[in-house]
Amino acid sequence: MPQLYGEYPCKLDAKGRLKMPAALLKKLGGDGPWTFFVNRGLENCLMIYPEEVWESTVEQIRTLNPYRAEDRNFTRMFFRGAHDIVTDSADRILINKGMLEHAGIEKDAILFAYLDRMELWNRDRYFEILDADAQDYSELAEKVLGGSQQSAAI
Repeated sequence: MPQLYGEYPCKLDAKGRLKMPAALLKKLGGDGPWTFFVNRGLENCLMIYPEEVWESTVEQIRTLNPYRAEDRNFTRMFFRGAHDIVTDSADRILINKGMLEHAGIEKDAILFAYLDRMELWNRDRYFEILDADAQDYSELAEKVLGGSQQSAAI
């Protein structure tokens, strides 16, 4: 699995195409074209998964019980609007209008990479959320990692 990280300011063109940052594509390896999967993320962003990560995530969802309403509802929400996209010869991906509308992205965006996936945000909303959450970062770190032996390494 790739190790992705970083914030990448980017602009979408009039057709909704996003040029994937060369640094991220390098971390994914290979020469392309690259296949990604896009779905609705939490907090009104879009999630972008490299193909291998998507397949692994789908395998996790496959283990959910289709006879439990909560599992069915999650599965529906997760796959709602999901689609695969392949980079073109200029390393761009075309994101459909409905997904861009869901995230409120028109032109200026932030591609936030972490662990093995990426989030695509409306630029202003991304910084608005991070600025608001920055005040609580210390408390959140204590809550999430405070009791962990691994937290000493952070």
